[in-house]
Amino acid sequence: MGAGFASTERFLTELKENRLRPGYVLAGDEVFLYERCRRAILKALAPPEMRDFCLSELDLSETSIFEALDLARTPSLMAPFQVLFVRNLKTLYTRGAKKEEFAAIEAYFREPNLQALIVFVADHVHIPADPRRMDMDDRNRYERLRETLGEWCGMVELARVDEADALRWLSGESKQRQVQMDSDAARELVDALGADMMLVASEFEKLVLYVAEKRHITLGDVETMVLAAKQRSLYELTDAISAKDKVRALALLHGLLNASDGGEDSAIGHLYMLARTFRQLLVILENNVRDSRAIWQALWQGFRMPPFAAEDLIRQARRYKSRRELTRALWLIARADLELRSQPPDKRLVLERLVLELASEPRASVAESSSQYAMEW
Repeated sequence: MGAGFASTERFLTELKENRLRPGYVLAGDEVFLYERCRRAILKALAPPEMRDFCLSELDLSETSIFEALDLARTPSLMAPFQVLFVRNLKTLYTRGAKKEEFAAIEAYFREPNLQALIVFVADHVHIPADPRRMDMDDRNRYERLRETLGEWCGMVELARVDEADALRWLSGESKQRQVQMDSDAARELVDALGADMMLVASEFEKLVLYVAEKRHITLGDVETMVLAAKQRSLYELTDAISAKDKVRALALLHGLLNASDGGEDSAIGHLYMLARTFRQLLVILENNVRDSRAIWQALWQGFRMPPFAAEDLIRQARRYKSRRELTRALWLIARADLELRSQPPDKRLVLERLVLELASEPRASVAESSSQYAMEW
């Protein structure tokens, strides 16, 4: 297995064998591997009936690291063990040296509460499937994490999954689920979804339900269930947005939402795909990609679009005049993501407003804010 799977497998083994360290850093933005680690932690250490008493979700933009460490030190009266997920770790590495904060972390881990586990979520770092291709900024962020927290915490790399590992995962899941999946069907599924493991896992689950008692997934099943309107509708939506066609963009958004199994609850998934597509557009624009042959050199494995969408995305990227326009779009998507996760009364309305903003010409104030966001992001 590749870097991401290997690192998470080591962590899961430590968890299973009760050999945990008092703290871990989940470094990387691979959501599939993060969710895999999180589910295993909760299953082992925070059963559902105890989570109100033993599970803490902390954000360092709202809670100081001193408060988080004090909470970890304080035994719970209602639960034998505590689990703390500490997000927004990048705030520890901005605006000053933070000597007091890191001194407090060192002091805690010299004498940790052995009945508590602190999980630092460092999703501001991107680790590609091939670590040798890591961006210099991400490399510096990762080294800083390793130098400051790696001495006390286990480092778990949530690297992007390459196509070979995605195929191996499908093979293992098929055997576990007692489903036969043809090799060409597995390759088509991985290729169509760019080895994006969140999508691969989701679509595999749907395929298992689709074939039902047949227990056999063929290439035809993949073409019927996966490569149909859903993928193309997303790129049609970004096409309408890049063309500043608000009416068509809203109509396509409504079509996506109405076709989703989860209705409004699928909003986060659609937002994730929009963010991914706009990041692809940014890379295409920055590398001045002009044809589909060059696109595979600009986009790394695990971050590629289905082959049928390559020319469409190149055309869409050329509609944007500058990097600032695309970083503005990513800033708007990030803002909508925060709003969706705060449980708004109407998720559909959040997405509608986002699409209208994305399809509008930027205002000066928003462009300046997005530039600042892009520098931090």
